[in-house]
Parts: sequence; structure tokens; C-alpha cells
Amino acid sequence: MDLEIHPLLRGRFSPLQFDADHALADCDVDQLLEAARWAPSAGNSQPWAFVIARRGGPDHDALVRRLAPSARRWAPDASALVVNVAHRHIGDSGLLYSEFADYDLGQAVAHFTLQAAAMGLACRQFRAFDADGLTTDLRLAIGWEVLTMTAVGRAAGGTPPERTRRSLDDLTTAQREADAR
Repeated sequence: MDLEIHPLLRGRFSPLQFDADHALADCDVDQLLEAARWAPSAGNSQPWAFVIARRGGPDHDALVRRLAPSARRWAPDASALVVNVAHRHIGDSGLLYSEFADYDLGQAVAHFTLQAAAMGLACRQFRAFDADGLTTDLRLAIGWEVLTMTAVGRAAGGTPPERTRRSLDDLTTAQREADAR
């Protein structure tokens, strides 16, 4: 069954290669961040931040040095690497700033990703990097933690690959398995 969903959702994909000649303009970056800014969050806490490093800049080179070899094969060609950061704790108190910080950051990144698709750009989420080293390099405030990165730019490499998704029935497997016990 192929139900109709918004074309941005169906057309979005994570490219295997980026166009190394494409550059993001300041207004492009602002649009992407504005979309993330409007994401929902628990109690309107907005526990997210982004560190954006455009290709060719000194911040970009520092991020590339922290990439795992698998990501280093494709990520440096993206127009920008975006470090996705969650506000997990209140200072060094051990108290949670928001127990939903990771989820809410994911919402913000999803908004960022869909805005990119609407702009003819592509994003690829990844976690193939040295998070501890990156956290040290970025000198994040206490309570903030690096979770993931997003490579953003123009996709290269021809047509998007054929994508498959789990079935709708499979999305409720956990509940069915619990009911079967």
C-alpha cells in the first residue's frame, strides 16, 4: 500500500555524496535555523543549539578532524557540517534541564531537514565522529552535549537511491508483541 504523504516527506533522502562546489549563503543558513527554531518542545524549553561550520572555514576543518574514517569519505564535501547539541542538564548540578532534550533536539533537526528539502538541499544525519573530542573542541557550556551531526548541501551522484521502509503493520509490532504475552 502506498498512501499519499507530502512530497517533501516522500522525496527527502540522505545523500551518499554532496556537491563539493555548492556553497550555502547566509540567508540559507538563517532559513534552516528558523525552521529548527519553530520546532515543538516539551514546555517550550527549546533545549537545542547548533554549531554550523561551512566548508572552507577554520571551524569546518576542526570538525572534519573529529570525523570517523567512514564519515570522512563523504561529509567534508557537504556545504556545511552542523553539530546538533542538546541542553540536558542545569549546569553541573546533575539536575535535568529537560528529560525530553534528546527528543526535542530530534524534532528541531527534523524541521531543519524538511526546510532543507523545501530549499532543494539535502541533509544526512550521522554519529560517526569523536563526540567527546568535539565537545572539548567546541568548549560547550556545562550541561550541553553533542548528540549528532548533520551534513547539509546539494546532493551529488545522480538520482536518489531506491528507498524502502518498514510496513505500517510493522510500526506497531512492539504493542502486538506485548499483547501476545
